[in-house]
Amino acid sequence: MKLGKSPRPAPRKTPEGSVRLIGGRWRGTRLPVLAADGLRPSSDRVRETVFNWLQFELHGLRVLDAFAGSGALGLEAASRGAAQVFLVERDPRVAAGLQSSCQRLGAEQVQVIQADVVAWLAQHPALQFDLAFVDPPFAAGLYEPVLRALASHLGAGAWLYVELPLSLELPALPGWRCHRQGETREVRFLLYRREPADSTDCAP
Repeated sequence: MKLGKSPRPAPRKTPEGSVRLIGGRWRGTRLPVLAADGLRPSSDRVRETVFNWLQFELHGLRVLDAFAGSGALGLEAASRGAAQVFLVERDPRVAAGLQSSCQRLGAEQVQVIQADVVAWLAQHPALQFDLAFVDPPFAAGLYEPVLRALASHLGAGAWLYVELPLSLELPALPGWRCHRQGETREVRFLLYRREPADSTDCAP
């Protein structure tokens, strides 16, 4: 799998702030956003769109948030009925913040892992997920390695969400069907489903 070449934006440090959970059990809850290089939470608009797409699919799922950051994607899934959520975050300080958020929410179905996600997936080859969120720091060049690492952890019928800058072209993913996609002025976001067919047609 090779990604098309594109200019890489400089890493952006997000100022201290917060994002809110949009729906489900913890609707309206604010999650802290720590200042950290490359930490760029998905916007409320993007998350609302994505979880509208997934609203009838989340109950009982095992979910991986591969670059958890604020935890907004993984905790939104847990809020809406996912059975088990893994928040993987490499930065120790950000991971500690995630642990605090989970304790505050009483999110017993959520596990925080402080690790490099590619290495962690390699160490746990038997783990399978029904849904994976892939929204890494844009400038880190992580799309190819993490998508390759995830391939054996997502079976038929699994969902894959990818968020990337408009300047970056994501190639066709063999064995995946692009279910929906959208974009803002800054990002493109795509939801795939793993199926036997090689169709990559995307609904608007």
